[in-house]
Amino acid sequence: MSSYPPSSPPQTTTLRQRLADLRGPAVPPRPLDARALAALAANPGCGRRAILDGAGVDKTALAAALGTPATFGQSQFAIIRGNSFEAKVKGDGGAELLRLVHARLGAGAEPPGPDARVPDLTAAGPEGRAARTALALREATAAGAWTLLDHPMLALEVAGTPAYLEPDAVVVHPDGRWTVVEIKSFPMIDGAADAAKVGAAARQAAVYVLALEQTARKLTGAEVGHRVLLVCPKDFSNLPTAALVDVRRERSVTRRQLERLTRIEDLAAGLPEGLCFDPARPVEELTEAVSAVSAAYAPECLSACELAFHCRERSRAAGDPATLGRSVRGELGGLDTVEEALAAAAGAGPDGDPTADALRQAARLRAEALEQAAARPPHPAPETPECPC
Repeated sequence: MSSYPPSSPPQTTTLRQRLADLRGPAVPPRPLDARALAALAANPGCGRRAILDGAGVDKTALAAALGTPATFGQSQFAIIRGNSFEAKVKGDGGAELLRLVHARLGAGAEPPGPDARVPDLTAAGPEGRAARTALALREATAAGAWTLLDHPMLALEVAGTPAYLEPDAVVVHPDGRWTVVEIKSFPMIDGAADAAKVGAAARQAAVYVLALEQTARKLTGAEVGHRVLLVCPKDFSNLPTAALVDVRRERSVTRRQLERLTRIEDLAAGLPEGLCFDPARPVEELTEAVSAVSAAYAPECLSACELAFHCRERSRAAGDPATLGRSVRGELGGLDTVEEALAAAAGAGPDGDPTADALRQAARLRAEALEQAAARPPHPAPETPECPC
């Protein structure tokens, strides 16, 4: 019984060629990672991000070519520091990492010894590495011994196409449980880390858990743990410490959002022929190509998507109230633009519309409050006490 590939039908040559044409025939595809998938799941209604990620378009280069470069991401120093810390954690055959896993999730099992397994996952291409990882997971589960998979390759179907993901590590317990390990370089001070960074790590780890579950369903005795191990530097040192993070909520939300994504075939079929997102093309062509795909901009995109600044400019120019936040867009109901909302507040909105009536009432209350504030006498300046000297 094969534990890979996914049970869905393979991607057709026609679709592969179509995605290559969208990306640019000479442009290599940019693989999806868990961070990108978590951002995609947070905004499943954005067809623009779905088609660009599905085609493997380098959104950073595309944003720069459009004149709206992305301004977020890790610095080179942070990347080097993170790689150095990860190497320290995994040194000596992963002994320290396995010790942390046993200390937090051992549940009475024998501690890992020098005979713990660290299989070689080398293979050609992401498909080969994913198949090799699936085989290693099967062998480790059957062996019933502590096993560390260093940078395994996992496959997850997203909108009809496979995405290949690479967690920092996966540990197989003697009882057949699989635990995702996330290694981060931000500190854990007095046993607690920055909540925003822990939340981002949890959303990223939830994607890995979903991918592992696809393989675990095909193996007898395998179980994917819903608690992941977050390894960080302790306090202000470079010594590793660990904490458990329950990702059941993030996993459920991510799975539901990914299932809502429109299949890539359907998105690609609705695009005009000759459309191409190659960053080497003239900016006018790129702008027209990007505008041909519908987007769902929200302020949260600024911290998650490389094209956010371009989409914000277009959204503002169109008067889309979503630029003020999803909650504002929801409150305005059938009023589709900021101009319509301002007109309704000024009394030009449709009669009987509850949203227009509420805006008129709010504008009236605001005007009354400003009139009362203007009519109120100014407060006298406080008397300055005389200097005793």
